[in-house]
Amino acid sequence: MSEDPFATFDAAYVLGALAPEDRQRFEEHLRTCDRCAASVRELAGLPGLLARVDKPAALPDPGPPPPDLLPAVLRRVRRGRRIRLAVTSASAGLAVAACVALAVVASAPAAPPSVAMTVLGQFPVRADARLAAFDWGTQVDMSCSYTGGRSGGEYVLVAISRSGTETQLATWKAVPDNTARLSIGTALRQPDLAALEVRLADGPALLRLTL
Repeated sequence: MSEDPFATFDAAYVLGALAPEDRQRFEEHLRTCDRCAASVRELAGLPGLLARVDKPAALPDPGPPPPDLLPAVLRRVRRGRRIRLAVTSASAGLAVAACVALAVVASAPAAPPSVAMTVLGQFPVRADARLAAFDWGTQVDMSCSYTGGRSGGEYVLVAISRSGTETQLATWKAVPDNTARLSIGTALRQPDLAALEVRLADGPALLRLTL
């Protein structure tokens, strides 16, 4: 079986490092390749973590990170398929960066308010979403509550660009009387986003936030 020519595009896509033509080709490829789509979802939170790494005034300068730090983290993510495990098992330099991130979060300005998504029918589901713009793209924080009496199947969060391109950001199970809380990063910049939708994996859109 021939090797997937897009196998190495996932990290560059999440970090916003692909050329526009490569990005378009890769987004079209994601529609039909479950493996690449899963890899993008698993790496989606990494830009948000890296964006928060900075140097606070109260701490001494730890110096620049090793040049092989990011490749090492990405290799661990691909092997373990768990970003948290990759981050906690990285080098001491990344552990210092995580401590720095806590100081930055403590002094960060107030986040924009959450906005309720519009329910598109008689569905026992509600959600609020908040978008934050970064240099690398957009971070989406969402809480989704399902109030049905039994499992509602699998939900999918989809970002729709101004050009009509759809990108799957996350999937989760609808559990009765449970609230799912998600924090996802996407390389799509906020002005390029037209809407967010919560859909059934094999069905219609349930909720929509028009941007």
